[in-house]
Amino acid sequence: MHRPFFRRRSLAVALATGLALPALTAAGSPAATAYDEPYRPQVHFTLPNSWIGDPNGLVYRNGRYYLYSYGTWEGAVSSDLVHWENIPVTGPQRDPGSSAFYSGSAVVDKDNTTGFGTPGHPAMVAFFTSQMADGNQTQSLAYSTDDGRTWTRYAGNPVLDLHSQNFRDPKVFWDAPTHSWLMVIALSDQHKVSFYRSPDLKQWTHLSDFGPAGSTSGVWEMPDLYELPVDGNPRNTKWVLSVSVGSTGVQYITGEFDGTNFTSDEPATYTPPSGDPLDGFESGSYGNWTTTGTAFGAAPAAGALPDQQPVTGNPGSHLANSYNGGDSSTGTLTSPAFTVTKPHLNFLVGGGNNPYTPDTATYGTLPPGTVFNDFSGPTYGPGWTGTGSFADSGPSIESLPGQIGPQALDTFAPDGDPGTGAVTSPTFTVNSPYIDLQIAGGNHPWGQADPTAVNLVVDGEVVATATGNNTPNLTWTNWDVSQYQGKQAQIQIVDQSDGSTGWGHLMVGDILFADAPAKPWDTQTSVNLLVNGQVVRSATGANSENLDWTSWDLSDLLGKQAQIQIVDHSTGGWGHVLADDFSLSDAPALDTNQRAHWVDHGADFYAATTWNDTPSGQRISTAWMNNWDYAGQIPTTPWKGAETFPRTLSLRTIDGKVQLVQKPVSGLNELRTGTAFNTKNLTVSNTTTPLKANGKTLDLTARLTAGTADKFGLNIRTGAGGQYTQIGYDTHTGKLYLDRTHSGNTGFSPAFPNVKTAPLALDHGAVTLHILIDASSVEVFADQGQVTLTDQIFPDPTSTGVSAFADNGTATLDTLQAWQLKSIWK
Repeated sequence: MHRPFFRRRSLAVALATGLALPALTAAGSPAATAYDEPYRPQVHFTLPNSWIGDPNGLVYRNGRYYLYSYGTWEGAVSSDLVHWENIPVTGPQRDPGSSAFYSGSAVVDKDNTTGFGTPGHPAMVAFFTSQMADGNQTQSLAYSTDDGRTWTRYAGNPVLDLHSQNFRDPKVFWDAPTHSWLMVIALSDQHKVSFYRSPDLKQWTHLSDFGPAGSTSGVWEMPDLYELPVDGNPRNTKWVLSVSVGSTGVQYITGEFDGTNFTSDEPATYTPPSGDPLDGFESGSYGNWTTTGTAFGAAPAAGALPDQQPVTGNPGSHLANSYNGGDSSTGTLTSPAFTVTKPHLNFLVGGGNNPYTPDTATYGTLPPGTVFNDFSGPTYGPGWTGTGSFADSGPSIESLPGQIGPQALDTFAPDGDPGTGAVTSPTFTVNSPYIDLQIAGGNHPWGQADPTAVNLVVDGEVVATATGNNTPNLTWTNWDVSQYQGKQAQIQIVDQSDGSTGWGHLMVGDILFADAPAKPWDTQTSVNLLVNGQVVRSATGANSENLDWTSWDLSDLLGKQAQIQIVDHSTGGWGHVLADDFSLSDAPALDTNQRAHWVDHGADFYAATTWNDTPSGQRISTAWMNNWDYAGQIPTTPWKGAETFPRTLSLRTIDGKVQLVQKPVSGLNELRTGTAFNTKNLTVSNTTTPLKANGKTLDLTARLTAGTADKFGLNIRTGAGGQYTQIGYDTHTGKLYLDRTHSGNTGFSPAFPNVKTAPLALDHGAVTLHILIDASSVEVFADQGQVTLTDQIFPDPTSTGVSAFADNGTATLDTLQAWQLKSIWK
């Protein structure tokens, strides 16, 4: 199943994980669950037996906080935002013609503006997006008169319909000054939010739109809007607009809202640091730059070229554009040599996301070797056999990126993603040190549930395996089989995935017996810096015709001769590159993601939203603690995903800027148990020092002072097999980071092991951390809480240690306090 360009945010996603909806007991409550399964969060909310997604319907009523999960509208209530009681929920029913629900919100209609309740017992009203059969997204509502247990679909749905396929996630709240309801909703593909007003929640009037602004690296979803005092002063307030950006995260924008229009505090345009220009192509000529091939034409382009989408983001009238002749053309554009005189090279880049890769081969060339199978015939080949869906099938005529011949083996045929089975080669003697093969399609490794894999079988055992990359791009995989030379073997292509977790099929191109591993093909669309003819820096686009700033740190190259080379070696989709405004500068230019203000910098924080009607006007938020890159693959059962620990939000002036500050709700303190682990004034030098603190669930606060170390910080969940999750500070980059590459089980998805960073200035040479550790997650609140990072982790249950570290120098752990935490379920 090819992934759509917007997130699949519906009941279909819950089913796509292979999880059943929760079984109900006779009393109507979710079936019992132990809540002690491996990786089960003990202080974060999860559903008993099923997928949880975006937090929906957050509202406070009669002493209880309500929380629902989108798609299923399974619900729970809490009196303290820490301990949760699952409640049986019926409905809402889908609108006629609707295939799924998307996210939304809920309110208590205290003044009975809808007439759904009574003045003494107001109705709860839920808003959500209905996905219609024609692909359009419309806004619907349902109401409950029994405290959120039973939801009745409004007969007048939809209450808003723009006939758009990218119009979703209504956040509705009461606007006391105008005595009316406000809605903020996403125009997702336009990177905009719309504002609407209503007297009765049924009839809505459009007020204004805002955007694009900040990060536009993904579709906009799950908007929220709220007002907060600055530094606790009720006479000085600002409005906060938050919006989720694709799989990137959640950004926020502070500004003013006059009841109709939102105005950002940020300047309308970004001015990069000044510098010494190298070239902006404004002369309309390449001058001393030289070209090869046809992609760059004879001169810079004046914007978009024929059949190209509009080009944006370049401030001048000309730019380097390799779309001459379309994506199929190739070539290079190389600058004259220049001396690196300043520490940063800033420039604009756009076009295809096809990075430079060293040691490559020319695109489309077959590696040296003997072709075992290229699937060019009407059958899989002599001696090849199929089972299941592939028993009577054969190769397909394809045009996959990277395909050499006219056909490939594609397990999508003949039954689509639901089809399963295997295709097995005849027995052969391994007579070469390498087997090189092309593979694409689903990333479902062998050894995990429902694999899509190519296996080498020797003596009945799988000795080498490969899986796809969740794309249609055939890429080379290499097996070193030198130890099996002379043995009998078979290649087995296995598809046991029905597509419920996405990409439920596999494509295989040429298979070769070779003396060397196949080199990847050069498909770059990149801007490279050459020193002595070698690529020392490289950047590529983001599959967008919008140019964004990139900066290279050249401090180690000062005084050297260099050249800029703009390269287009791609002939497929987004096979072109855009570049402009090269200059040497003393300071780096920042791209839009670097300039954006992020609610959280971690990998697993999305769809953040706040509760309506909280006591004393507090603004409390939670988010989906997962990531669409691997949400269906995380190794948990019978549940998938969790919500972040609820956070209290405020605005504070820090370093002269108004910033969003977060801290866990105070109920966390009630979970502390036993005596705190304490450490003071511990100097760490070029080593890792174990601490007394330990536990699968910890509430930990620490202050560390930088010394001479390059990096310093804490390792948590340390133990089995060298496992650890590192929370550190890099003194060279001035960034806090969260490294989960050694955190335990990371192999279920290639997208999972990573390091996330956040810029953070030291406070008098020190960093203060508040870390919330759970069975399968870590949330980091730094300094005053203006920087947070949230990640899932899956360590061994015996990995419970904590240690301090310093690399290449010294650092001091001034103070550390850590409390073990009681389970919210027991």
